[in-house]
Amino acid sequence: MNFGFDNSFYRSMEGFYSPAEAAIPSAPKLLIFNHILATQLGLEAASADDETLARLFSGEVLPEGADPLALAYAGHQFGHFSPQLGDGRALLLGEIVAPDGARFDIQLKGSGPTAFSRNGDGRAAIGPVLREFLVSEAMAAMGVPTTRALAAVATGDRVQRERAHPGAVLTRVASSHIRVGTFQFFAAHYGADHVTQLATYSIRRHFPDLVDTENPPLALLDRVIALQCELIAHWLGVGFVHGVMNTDNVAISGETIDYGPCAFMDRFAGHTVFSSIDANGRYSYGRQPHIMHWNMARFAEALLPAVHAVNPASVDTAKAMVEAIPKRFSGEWLKRMRQKLGFAEAAEGDEVLIDGLFDELEKHQIDFTLFFRGLAMILRGDGMMLENLSPDPEAMAPWIFDWWERVARETDAPLDRADAMDAINPLYIPRNHKVEAALASAEAGDLAPWTELLDVVRNPYVERAEWQDYAVPAPADAGPYTTFCGT
Repeated sequence: MNFGFDNSFYRSMEGFYSPAEAAIPSAPKLLIFNHILATQLGLEAASADDETLARLFSGEVLPEGADPLALAYAGHQFGHFSPQLGDGRALLLGEIVAPDGARFDIQLKGSGPTAFSRNGDGRAAIGPVLREFLVSEAMAAMGVPTTRALAAVATGDRVQRERAHPGAVLTRVASSHIRVGTFQFFAAHYGADHVTQLATYSIRRHFPDLVDTENPPLALLDRVIALQCELIAHWLGVGFVHGVMNTDNVAISGETIDYGPCAFMDRFAGHTVFSSIDANGRYSYGRQPHIMHWNMARFAEALLPAVHAVNPASVDTAKAMVEAIPKRFSGEWLKRMRQKLGFAEAAEGDEVLIDGLFDELEKHQIDFTLFFRGLAMILRGDGMMLENLSPDPEAMAPWIFDWWERVARETDAPLDRADAMDAINPLYIPRNHKVEAALASAEAGDLAPWTELLDVVRNPYVERAEWQDYAVPAPADAGPYTTFCGT
């Protein structure tokens, strides 16, 4: 299998990583391979059998041209700065260039200890591996910028956490694995020269249009802020809670990265937290925009030495960019919500209407995902779906009346507007009770429920009768849902 590696980070960024090797698994077995993604990446996988794929994507055999390394980075974890983190259980094999010219990292996750493991075993259990595969594929299907999963391989080894679990390795594909925490590491330990080198590489790789700007590091800050505003607005629009928005989990590419204690809301509540370790709700659904702002402030701090080196006066501009983030995010959020509600253009009063919606959703404990599908059904003359979402059919009638007046001002025909809404409002998401049931079956050796769920979430918009059960939220008496980071 030809990867055609072109490892620019390895060649040009010596000192920004540690060479590493994968631990040899005892009995690698392919769980799933993403043939569609492989084709998009230009990987010639059609002729490779499952045994070959298992050996390649478990770390047993390194593909030709690989330069395995573990990246160095720091990070603020729940607000507290850790000066050295790094890839403690991940191995970057190298970079490939897809047929469309886009560059991607190929990384093994759970492949054994590295120089950054801090006494950890560097392994991954099958549950977190399959969760990341499933959720990242769901996010990609919904158009959310994300890392992708190329393969999942069982290692044949046991991984000890609160109990012993089957081990597995995930192959993750990302535009790069450069994080806010990467900049923080080199700003904290080495200073302006290293930050400038990292910024220069990042710009050339991700944003070549910024190379000739007046102050490229400042332009990099502006671009990453824009991408993060768009990303978090997208998360909120599909009811996604990342769960661990530490700065080492923020990719400068604007992709969602590190699916640990993540989940999707059923019934709407702004304070929703799924992570077992987020006792104070720092990373709750409604706080994600505020944390994004905080993380971008830390990114700006790390970049300031490089910004200052070009022009000291630009430091004030960087500070102003950070201060403007709430307004910038609000614009992205309103744009996304208008799309979800069927509004093609902005109109006075939209913000009040949207804020009122979330008050109503929380007050009446309405399922977040199904509400927007039900709203589109009203445009088709069918209000039953929306009525069935609340114990009181008239609970949201005043808000619905205001929305109807607003959408009536749109020029598109109601049926066209309904179709446009359904094209961006998913019907199928990784429902938490379905995810847990599928992961439990997979750990017990039956991958079929997980495979079926994967097929569903890869097709989130078009209703299918045989998938009716996948659109139903967990029972009201199911109790709070809790996820764990998997490390």
